[in-house]
Amino acid sequence: MNDFEKKKINELREQGLGYKKIAQILEIKENTVKSFFRRNKGLKQTDDVCIECGKPLKQIKGKKARKFCSDKCRMKWWNCHKDLVNKKTVREFICPGCGRRFSVYGNIKRKYCSHDCYIRDRFGGHRNE
Repeated sequence: MNDFEKKKINELREQGLGYKKIAQILEIKENTVKSFFRRNKGLKQTDDVCIECGKPLKQIKGKKARKFCSDKCRMKWWNCHKDLVNKKTVREFICPGCGRRFSVYGNIKRKYCSHDCYIRDRFGGHRNE
């Protein structure tokens, strides 16, 4: 199987075609197509560049593939794509200071909805008084 056929198999698979249809179009055996995917899991389309800035990345074999060149790029990308964050640990609490219901992501020890409520409830006044 040559490189053209491998690329064509990937393109046809991305279009949603099955192994049988791909084999018919390229006039090769269905099992050849199946074994290509089993061995290679398709041709990997990783460009090995930072998804934020586009700088080339050095991947380390045996470790998880890097997506970002630095923490700065990682933070910048995630701050711009907050809708993609899967927040499974959002918890609902009732503030003992004001009685208002509020939600917290991650921090199970939080009790108050804001610092002002904490100061008011704990010390009996506002922070600025």
